[in-house]
Amino acid sequence: MTDTTAQRQAQALAAIQQAVGTEAGEDGVDLFADHHRDELPASYWQQHLGDVAPTSAAIIGLLEFKSAWGENEIEYFDFTLPGDVTNYVVSVHFDEAGEIDGITMES
Repeated sequence: MTDTTAQRQAQALAAIQQAVGTEAGEDGVDLFADHHRDELPASYWQQHLGDVAPTSAAIIGLLEFKSAWGENEIEYFDFTLPGDVTNYVVSVHFDEAGEIDGITMES
């Protein structure tokens, strides 16, 4: 992993965490947390977080890097929950200038 890739990965994860509970996070980050809180069994949350009803911030804190992709300097960084329990990711989009311009939930 190049320094730039590692920096963007860290920047993307920080942006996801900062979006929890904000208007910017409603349709991506919070939707991801709400969906998975409802869909995954309490035993999953107990195993990973020690809580059967975790907060959105706790769920988002579990996210792991899954992949980075893109073309022509436009990059996406995808994060998901541990344990291969979902096909959904939180995807962070970097524009041509290297700035984050979107965080969405994707399948």
